[in-house]
Amino acid sequence: MRAVPLNRYIVFFAIAALGCLSDLATKSWIFAKLGSPGGATWWLWGNFFGLQTSLNEGALFGMGQGKVWFFAILSLFALAAIVVWLFPFAAARDRFLTVALACVSGGILGNLYDRLGMPGLQWKFATPRHAIDDPVYAVRDWILVRFGSWDWPNFNIADSLLVCGAILLVWHAYKAETDGPETDGQKADDAKDEKTSGA
Repeated sequence: MRAVPLNRYIVFFAIAALGCLSDLATKSWIFAKLGSPGGATWWLWGNFFGLQTSLNEGALFGMGQGKVWFFAILSLFALAAIVVWLFPFAAARDRFLTVALACVSGGILGNLYDRLGMPGLQWKFATPRHAIDDPVYAVRDWILVRFGSWDWPNFNIADSLLVCGAILLVWHAYKAETDGPETDGQKADDAKDEKTSGA
């Protein structure tokens, strides 16, 4: 099994880090500007697209509410599996797969930060599961899209990275099925990497 070229490490960790940092920076800015959930909505495009803070104790689309620690542990396992698959098992030789999983990893890291309570937020209102001033272990969401009278569940950049990464993975699987296990493009990538590394 050939080693993973250095540029794949750089691509993976750069995309994952930039994605995570973009997610955390935008969350911090929006929550500082609009405050905790329940405040005003900042409409940017009529009543279709706006900014509105919310806290999600579940996964995408609000599924699994209250299972914060389950999703946190699942996130850690997913991150470990991605890194092991890409590097010790050399799946990162595939550039497209590396980019897709880097997007997924950036999204996982951004939401994991929130689930671990690292922003230091406290609940400003009582809920069936929380008292006022309890620490918040929930994902900060802020992007609001409305279709008529129906609101799409609020989301954030981390969620967008997860969805984009998943779409890329589906496309990669489709291409692998139609083009075979190793496409001409992948062979060209491998040849270029070998030339760069002096192999």
